[in-house]
Amino acid sequence: MRRCETGRIFDVRRFSTRDGGGIRTTVFFKGCPLRCAWCHNPEGISLQRRPVWFSGRCIGCGDCASSARDGGVRATGNGMTLDPRAREDWDALMDGCPTGALRWDSRDVTADELMVELRRDAAFFAHGGGVTLSGGDPLMQPDFAREILLRCRAEGIHTAVETELEAAWPVAEAVLECADLIFADLKLMDPAMHRRYTGADNARILENLRRLLGGELGARTVVRTPLIPGVTATQENLAAIAIFLAEVRPEACYELLNYNPLAAAKYPLVGRRYLFEENPPRYTNVQMEDFRALVRRCGIRNLICE
Repeated sequence: MRRCETGRIFDVRRFSTRDGGGIRTTVFFKGCPLRCAWCHNPEGISLQRRPVWFSGRCIGCGDCASSARDGGVRATGNGMTLDPRAREDWDALMDGCPTGALRWDSRDVTADELMVELRRDAAFFAHGGGVTLSGGDPLMQPDFAREILLRCRAEGIHTAVETELEAAWPVAEAVLECADLIFADLKLMDPAMHRRYTGADNARILENLRRLLGGELGARTVVRTPLIPGVTATQENLAAIAIFLAEVRPEACYELLNYNPLAAAKYPLVGRRYLFEENPPRYTNVQMEDFRALVRRCGIRNLICE
């Protein structure tokens, strides 16, 4: 695979205590093959770089709207409306914003630049931490993801990758074999439900999971299901997933992720509609234990609990 020196990311989050053990630095890659209706990072779905407006930072000066030449920024009763398709000098508009309310949703970085950022947390990596590639999905930028993983490996930095596994197997394998730990999402077993809520069929995801769990990479893989009320968090779906995993790899490591209600606040930034009109709460400890008991009854032996 060719070396790729440049990638597109939308965040580098430091001091994370999840997704791989220890204190971690998580790099969020732009681009995802799925369009999950509950996506926690909707700004990472599109691979395209887009301007975004943050209402909490805006002081209402109107400079951006008055300077826009092609209607890309318009003042409304609720603040500003952006049209990313407009032929604006977006960099100039952002430079003119006094508070940084208008900015790009992502940035392009070289492998050298990103490694400089990651090395700032080297003290944590030496004590059980590491680097996690998330998104979006790193498999949307496989060459860059592989490059970063190999550079981290060369420097003794523990790595993890979070993926939907919606990619051709040779592409997925070339990236995942370079990671110390793999988090693979399995959201829905029913193909029709999967298409309805993610915009894609799950046939390739299931086949990739069979390959992943059936080979040597299965020992470093954690399969995850985000618990979305009324969608993934049903007895039928969780039982089907548990039975599938137990058949493919009896010792498969499985994790149920509690519903995260914070995602809803991001959707106005990207002009998308969130799944729920009224945002449900997280599941209680008792409810989470009921979910865990269900999947244990269906054959899961190795269950990670929050």
